[in-house]
Amino acid sequence: MLVMSGQQKHRLIRLLREVAEALVAVWPIDDGKEYIAAVRTCLDAIKGNIPAKAARTALLRAAEEAGIPVITVVH
Repeated sequence: MLVMSGQQKHRLIRLLREVAEALVAVWPIDDGKEYIAAVRTCLDAIKGNIPAKAARTALLRAAEEAGIPVITVVH
């Protein structure tokens, strides 16, 4: 779960589609090195070229770069 500013303060991300939506629609910066890597990694995962887990890892690095707090939800 990402803690973001805006209408939806907490954004639960479970699917690759949700990763892509967060990166494209609500990300606070769009020029960071980790952000760009996360977008590319997400696209590769959606295409099936790499595991979805790689997109999660890239998203977490991009969140750290952007100063977005992350809450890990354990089932």
